[in-house]
Amino acid sequence: MRVAHRTAELSVDDAVRASVSYDQLRAGEDGLYWLESRPGADRGTTVTRWRASDGKRDVSPKNFDVASRVHAYGGGSFAVAAGTLWCVAGDGLYRSRPRSNEPELVSRGCFGDLTIGDGELLAVRESEQGDQLVAVSFTGASQMRTLVSSPGFLGAPRPGPGRLAWTAWSERDMPWDACEVWTASYSGHGGVENPVKLAGGPEESAVEPQWGPDGVLYFVSDRSGWWNPYRWNGLEAEAVASIAGECAAEPWELGYTSYGFLDDGRIVAIVQEGPRQRLVVIEPDGTVCPVDLPYTSIKPYLAIQGTTAALIGSSPTAAPQVALVDLAGADVRVEVLARPEHAELDRTRVSTPTELRVRVASGREVLALVYPPTDAASDWRAPVIVRAHPGPTASCLLRLDWQAQFFTSRGFAVVDVDYLGSTGYGRVFRESLYGRWGLDDVDDCAAVAVHLLSTGRAVPGQVFIRGASAGGYTALHAVAENGPFAAATAVSAIVDPDRWAQTVPRFQRAHAMRLGGGAGPVRAADVQRPVLLIHGTADEVAVIEDVRELAEELTSLGMAPEVLLLPDVGHYVATSDRAGAALDAELTHYRSVMAGAANNQEGLHRGKR
Repeated sequence: MRVAHRTAELSVDDAVRASVSYDQLRAGEDGLYWLESRPGADRGTTVTRWRASDGKRDVSPKNFDVASRVHAYGGGSFAVAAGTLWCVAGDGLYRSRPRSNEPELVSRGCFGDLTIGDGELLAVRESEQGDQLVAVSFTGASQMRTLVSSPGFLGAPRPGPGRLAWTAWSERDMPWDACEVWTASYSGHGGVENPVKLAGGPEESAVEPQWGPDGVLYFVSDRSGWWNPYRWNGLEAEAVASIAGECAAEPWELGYTSYGFLDDGRIVAIVQEGPRQRLVVIEPDGTVCPVDLPYTSIKPYLAIQGTTAALIGSSPTAAPQVALVDLAGADVRVEVLARPEHAELDRTRVSTPTELRVRVASGREVLALVYPPTDAASDWRAPVIVRAHPGPTASCLLRLDWQAQFFTSRGFAVVDVDYLGSTGYGRVFRESLYGRWGLDDVDDCAAVAVHLLSTGRAVPGQVFIRGASAGGYTALHAVAENGPFAAATAVSAIVDPDRWAQTVPRFQRAHAMRLGGGAGPVRAADVQRPVLLIHGTADEVAVIEDVRELAEELTSLGMAPEVLLLPDVGHYVATSDRAGAALDAELTHYRSVMAGAANNQEGLHRGKR
């Protein structure tokens, strides 16, 4: 969706309805498939198919929300074979046969990373006891078979010529810290034999195994300090190309495909460098050739057919869209297959960001994306919302964010900070927040805010910090010290890392332990600025009890926070049906603080008279 022309405040309904999301793009036998999430009245996640012959249409059953809960964050929620859709919903694995309106329950449980094997479906099944790689016959004639078991975690079951590859990591690790690639002999309806570890270990994250058209196993490893592509030559892993960037996304979800193979022997890969993502083609000799595309953000879901790559791309002026990129000739051609359709926003002017680099006390540079108020002059001065991204291993990305535009259309500047620990800057940067969480991330966000104040961009007393999940913890600690922030908004926030380590889903327990030991819990007695707490009552990642306790303690100390509890909403508030209420509450919070400061200032002037 290209946007221009109209200048007006973006309504809450428009900001929410425009936030259509595309995910898990993959090539099928008869077209391209992806998940499409539609907030608002059409809320839900459906499997959508595109074919050149008849275009785009939904293929999952009506009112059936396709979503996986495996490893808490899901991934690999569907697969298609011989016209049958296999998909995951809340309580288990389902099969939807051609011309059938009712999905058939295959097995209850927690499944993800659905993959087509040799005449059977492969998947990851999770329980509190550990993970299994399982296989289900397409005919349904035999019971589910277990191929591999682990008390830790498994992912990426990828069948090759007579073999199966997969990833594994222990319950003491996160997959971006230590992840292994394994392979074993495999045949449909049989077992796996003689498993061998090919890559990965305590200091190496090896992810996304794929079998190339040459029958060779490829994967991505960060052994060089960056996630780069490798191949197994039968004796050892050899580098496919050397790139000073990340050729894989931080693996929060299963089912990522950050690279693929063209039928002429070249490899297509997504590369992230700071907040920017781009597409490259790797020649057989390792030469890396950039592909000129109108996108600065590309999701880790490439689907390759012949010499065409399908992707989900966006930019600061183009909402996420599914596109075909023809790489056959020298001239790259792009065809858009799906994009959000919202006529009211087609003419809306948006704020586009500039990159800001700020040096912090340790000598590091912190990168931030600054979105000025919509239609601001070059010498703009405005209230500022600093946003600490979740993760904290995530990053700010250069893509159209309608919720940011909601605030810039109302005269705010929005600033996204890639603080220490973000992805896109190499393994060392990503790991450096361990034991420093709530300290260095807060310092980085504060340094950006102080810079904007000192250069006259930000209005004193009108600089706010906002964060979700791990970013909510950052935001709360930022107002628990005497810094530049006038108030904080914490959405789905983590409050006490030690208690969080006991309640978080098993996938993230190792993360909680590694991050901890820095600033410790958010203590109500330390909070110095007004706080808005937004939390879903069904949040399983950051349980609501800690937020309720913090709110009660703040109230007892005379600093009663604003609190918005969202019934039946999980960890992802921004994609829930209450996203609009959360936006309204956040805007009201900032305006209330600004009005209070203005009244105090007026009172001071009257007192002097």
